[in-house]
Amino acid sequence: MAERLCEDIPKDVCVLAYYKSFECTRIKELAEAFPDLAEHLLNVESNIVDLLVPFQSGWYYNKAMGGSFSIKSVLPALFPNDPELDYHALEGVHNGSEAMAIFPKMEAMTPEEQAEARKNLLAYCKLDTLAMVRVWEKLRGIT
Repeated sequence: MAERLCEDIPKDVCVLAYYKSFECTRIKELAEAFPDLAEHLLNVESNIVDLLVPFQSGWYYNKAMGGSFSIKSVLPALFPNDPELDYHALEGVHNGSEAMAIFPKMEAMTPEEQAEARKNLLAYCKLDTLAMVRVWEKLRGIT
């Protein structure tokens, strides 16, 4: 995973994340575990911009968020009833807690179970990424 991050994210580019501190901690852990990749990983970490900030800082608020700034609250507030952005429609993995719970269990799974878990994790990650893109586009369009 660390190698793939370095392959997919060049140095010195802006990287968007939602809840930067969590992502930075994970990248720092990878840098410690893989010292040969540390320079690149820490460069990526130092260029992360947090998409949570406009919501958490109160620069943008929608009462449909219900006082929560989680992407799971922000997304449906910005894009109500959009089936493409519905975490509930996913199979197996619907949130970060479920993703973090299933990932370490994969080692003990049968190959078929691993394939299903991988498919579900990738679908969740894909939606998380799409969610950030849509949120960014929405914020960018506000003048």
